[in-house]
Amino acid sequence: MIDVQRLRVLRAVAEHGSFNRAAAVLRLTPSAVSQQVAALERSLGAQVVARSTRGVSLTRAGQIMVGAAESVAAELEHAQQQVAELSTGRTQLTVATFTSGGRLMLPAALTQLMAAHPRTVLHVREGEPEDTLPLVRQGAVDLALAYHFDGPLPVGPGPSSSLEWTPLLEDPLHVVLPQEHRLASHDALDLADLAAEPWVLGCLKTEAYLRRYAEHAGFDPEIRGTTTDYFFARSLVAAGMGISLIPSIALAPEIPGLSTVPIKSPGPIRHIGVATISGRDRPHVTTLIRSLREQAMPHNGH
Repeated sequence: MIDVQRLRVLRAVAEHGSFNRAAAVLRLTPSAVSQQVAALERSLGAQVVARSTRGVSLTRAGQIMVGAAESVAAELEHAQQQVAELSTGRTQLTVATFTSGGRLMLPAALTQLMAAHPRTVLHVREGEPEDTLPLVRQGAVDLALAYHFDGPLPVGPGPSSSLEWTPLLEDPLHVVLPQEHRLASHDALDLADLAAEPWVLGCLKTEAYLRRYAEHAGFDPEIRGTTTDYFFARSLVAAGMGISLIPSIALAPEIPGLSTVPIKSPGPIRHIGVATISGRDRPHVTTLIRSLREQAMPHNGH
């Protein structure tokens, strides 16, 4: 029989990348964490972590066990929710979302959900996909409104097979420039047209994405400002600090003095969707996903 506490410790080690950091989160000593992992390895007859001076990493067996640990945690959380619903008659629903997608789609979708299921107790958590998608897999949230660019979903360590991804919309990024800029009147632009321009960006992942595209276009972008808010980034463009790369759904509200120009295909796109636990049928979640699809429909591809 595999000890559930040892699985919990392994999951913390995988998430935090070292025994010391896992110990701090679990309020254990690093020695206790190491002993729990060693005991798990003895019970399995296989090594679950590879130890080095740079920390620890999961072996293939460790990845399998972290996936099992997350499944166990999710099932226990789901069972606890079901028991609570039996005693209170109310359904708890926790929704995670990133800022711009939540602002655009979530309020109206939640209104529709509450009309259909008025005894639902809602909780909303804001966060980036790399933080919220693991929470779905662990059962800490029921649904995450999230996005990814041209790579895989940022689900963190462990297998992603427990997640079901429902696409909602394609959200292309646009160049935002001052209206008096020499390129502002163009119908579309190549990123290579912008090689000499300074940039102000509203998201660290957008910066990483821009750098990848710029490398293909043959230049190294000059980044003069980074923020965590697209509206603030556009405000800095209006102040003359540079130009920006902004997703379509983050272009509202308008800021006077700015122009928006599409990027020629193939341009950068955010893929927005909903992540849930695979194979779990909950009427409240189904209603919310349907409502989010309705909210996304007018914006798809714009």
